[in-house]
Amino acid sequence: MNNDISTLRRILKSCTTLAVVGLSAEWHRPSFFAAKYMQEKGYRIVPVNPRYAGQKVLGEICYASLQEVPHAIDMVDVFRKTSEVLPLAQQAIAVGARCFWQQLEVMNHEADALVRQAGLDSVMNRCVKIEHARLFGGLHWAGVNTRIISAKRPV
Repeated sequence: MNNDISTLRRILKSCTTLAVVGLSAEWHRPSFFAAKYMQEKGYRIVPVNPRYAGQKVLGEICYASLQEVPHAIDMVDVFRKTSEVLPLAQQAIAVGARCFWQQLEVMNHEADALVRQAGLDSVMNRCVKIEHARLFGGLHWAGVNTRIISAKRPV
């Protein structure tokens, strides 16, 4: 898995357009909280959820599927059950995404192998928001141990 610090940092620096599959419009849901954080850090969020298709979530038009997104997607960030992930991996490959990211508690090994074979970066069982905060200085204020010792803030 691509869970080492240098790989995660490279992915988060290079993937700036995130299609968030399963993004909820409800502010208290983890998908909303994580996407809002990433949007505030300068990432373009593309909501993908058939429940909200055509509506705006976080100020962006929501699409029913990855295939409906009319522009390039760097990362597919998945907030779905593990059993629902494989078709999303196939869609991520079809739309030309560069990274397939399965959120916390989501670990579909078949999808992981498929996207890797197609040349995509793949991350499982990690939260984009938590990793961004851990690797780019967002957790320091809470006293969280990021396991990175440095006098300089990463750029």
